[in-house]
Amino acid sequence: MAEVVTGEAVVLDVPVATFPGRLLALLIDMAIQIALIVVILVIVLPRAGHVDASTRTAVLLTCWVLIIVGYPTIFETLTRGKTPGKMALGQRVVGDDGSPERFRQALVRALTGVIEVWSGIGAPAGLITCIVSVRGKRLGDLWAGTFAIQERVPARQQLPPAFAVVPPPLAGWAQSLEISRLTDQNAGAASAYLRRFADLRPEARDELGRSLASAVAEQVSPPPPPGTPPAAYLAAVLAVRRERDQARLAARQPEPPVLPYAAGVPTGTRAAGPAGAPEPAADGAGGGDRAVPGDGAGDRLPDGSAGPAGQDNQPGPRGFAPPA
Repeated sequence: MAEVVTGEAVVLDVPVATFPGRLLALLIDMAIQIALIVVILVIVLPRAGHVDASTRTAVLLTCWVLIIVGYPTIFETLTRGKTPGKMALGQRVVGDDGSPERFRQALVRALTGVIEVWSGIGAPAGLITCIVSVRGKRLGDLWAGTFAIQERVPARQQLPPAFAVVPPPLAGWAQSLEISRLTDQNAGAASAYLRRFADLRPEARDELGRSLASAVAEQVSPPPPPGTPPAAYLAAVLAVRRERDQARLAARQPEPPVLPYAAGVPTGTRAAGPAGAPEPAADGAGGGDRAVPGDGAGDRLPDGSAGPAGQDNQPGPRGFAPPA
């Protein structure tokens, strides 16, 4: 992954194309280009026997330039950074700021490829830059201000529904969470752990969970209730983080205009419902099936263990001790 700062000062994490994938895409494009050159040499030139040698040389040179330089330039310009080889492997060339590749950048990459790829003179330097560069840039990318990204990536495993919300036993504690110091690295590691929770061996799952929970607890306050399992603690922290991020995004959206009358109903008047329909109950009234903490309903954590509102409220064997 590489961080890209767009023109609007937005930081994005984009997956960088791997070196083996780029090499395979290059070999596919070179095979197509060599096939086109063979077609010119075997089919076109023998039929142009009536022209003199200088004309045939000029035609051959023109075809060579169009295939070696024009092929990547035209494809990457028209498709915004793709060639047939890159299309086959789900790759794309973009600018350093994440913008689509332009004609000038595609031309610089193609001209550099003549020296770097086809002649072999610049191949060692290009190989070194690909290995050393964080974004896997070859010489053409360095001069053009581009790099290759991986568009087609495996689908990320979904978060289990039990870990997507704050566990009911931790709902009251989660309301006062301070998570401003939580880093993206720790949040990402905790999210990956919860997504793979069912696939891990119990010993490794418990050890990794305690390690991640301790790291997150150093950046989050207040500490969790005693006996909170690491998975439940991490799920609660991430759920609160998502809710607050969504609230911030919603606050930036413009509010729709408020009309004084809607469907002929004056403001402040509630439209009558169907005949015989019951009036909606006020908040806190009615016989809804709500889980009340302490009554045994909903006081289970996502991993199936009893919550901190149990009988003795003491740290269990699956809890973790947050740092002081």
